[in-house]
Amino acid sequence: MHMSVFDDRVCELGEGPFWHPERSQFFWFDILNRKLLTRDANGPLEWQFEGMASAAGWVDRERMILATETGLSLFHIGEGTLEPLVEVEADDPATRSNDGRADRQGGFWFGTMGKEAERGRGTIYRYYRGELRRLVSGISIPNAICVTLDGRTAYYADTPSHKVWCQPLDADGWPEGESRLFLDLSSEGLYPDGAVVDAEGGFWCALWSSGRVARFDAEGRMTHHLDLPGKNSTCPAFGGADMRDVLVTSALEGMTDPDADQGLSYLLRAPFVGVPEPRVIL
Repeated sequence: MHMSVFDDRVCELGEGPFWHPERSQFFWFDILNRKLLTRDANGPLEWQFEGMASAAGWVDRERMILATETGLSLFHIGEGTLEPLVEVEADDPATRSNDGRADRQGGFWFGTMGKEAERGRGTIYRYYRGELRRLVSGISIPNAICVTLDGRTAYYADTPSHKVWCQPLDADGWPEGESRLFLDLSSEGLYPDGAVVDAEGGFWCALWSSGRVARFDAEGRMTHHLDLPGKNSTCPAFGGADMRDVLVTSALEGMTDPDADQGLSYLLRAPFVGVPEPRVIL
């Protein structure tokens, strides 16, 4: 398997990578250092924010929706400016946003959590055509947010619990019925972090502290895995000309004596094809 360092800027908490299909460009975050990073033909670029930001979806060529510690904002790429869209937990300085992703209907899912990862402080929200709803509460570190190809099931994890759940969705992408357990990785001691689905419906999940991205089928069986030097692997994103490049972010957070491979962003070649991120409809 081919693997390379995609970007050697060290991230305290690299997260939220995604491929902008209209720009043919990867974007990702260093949450704790309040940065959005990318690379284009001219090399590395980054933007520094006042608060933390953690996840993105694309609205059009020039605008992205970002989950931040005070809510959702529109990011104007050319100007490098944030335009507030909707406040979420803006009055609670102890929480921030975490994982998030667009769904097939054009909605945007994102989680919040305590800045010290306090137990039960996490919540998952969905924003869809101007409406914001709280969907899941009482979890600790919301992660692995992604949606099946038909748009009728959402995945989400609570990382410290080792568990990933499936939530059935209606035609508009809102939850319908009860969630069910999809993965319980506690017996393996694995921590599910960010996730994405491939073109065959496989669920690709970064495994925090394991230096690995694992693929699971619809029945929850591990079918493939990609290893990388960054032990705190945080999230995968498919992209590239043939949608077989996988950018995986990693983190220094929690490491006492990290080596030079930690906190970098890695590019791997996958034996499966990814699917483009859907456009977010405001």
